[in-house]
Amino acid sequence: MAAEGADIVDVGGESTRPGAAPVTTDEELARVTPVIEGLAREFSGAESPLISVDTRKAAVAERALAAGAHIVNDVTALSGDPEMPEAVRRYGAGAVLMHMRGDPATMQRDPRYGDVVAEVGTWMASRLVALAKQGLDGQTLAVDPGIGFGKTAEHNLRLLACLDDLAVCGRPLVVGLSRKSFLGKVTGQSVEHRLAGSVAGMVYAALKGAHVLRVHDVGASVDAARLLEALRREETAAWDC
Repeated sequence: MAAEGADIVDVGGESTRPGAAPVTTDEELARVTPVIEGLAREFSGAESPLISVDTRKAAVAERALAAGAHIVNDVTALSGDPEMPEAVRRYGAGAVLMHMRGDPATMQRDPRYGDVVAEVGTWMASRLVALAKQGLDGQTLAVDPGIGFGKTAEHNLRLLACLDDLAVCGRPLVVGLSRKSFLGKVTGQSVEHRLAGSVAGMVYAALKGAHVLRVHDVGASVDAARLLEALRREETAAWDC
């Protein structure tokens, strides 16, 4: 992933896909700690990727940060474990606050919203305020609308179409849509054939204001992002003529 151009490598030891069962803290630690320690040794240069730990457990986050991780990517937005905000604050780490209804085991059981964009945006703002009151620096936080986490395919498409409305939170937007089931509903493709849909969705998200894109297929995604960046530069230059 680093060789293909990833800016961040995200390491997780507990699946959060719909219906996934939790794992114990000890098991999660055994899975992620040696990987992060190894990456921290490997990623020692100034141009190396940052390391993110995908966890909702404070004990795992603390061990990962001590081992060399820089970011906590938490599907509960630092609310699932009461010790998590302090762990992030103590290490001065970055954090990704993701929106999710329920938990991975229950989140896809008939999710409903009156206005999914407004509700997710209001939730994002409330989490930023709450964490500021707990002593976290807002400049270290990013927000993720949680594509596929307690949302139908229609909810996911609406959120992506209105991503620029969520930028009002003033924090970087993280979007992860790679290979997700709603892409299968739109394209009719099984998970192993969703690269084209994933890259198309990623480019659209970038055009709508996403700052960080969480992907599986790094090389293809980086190529698409580089082309988009070049086209944006050319568009800006054309306006200057």
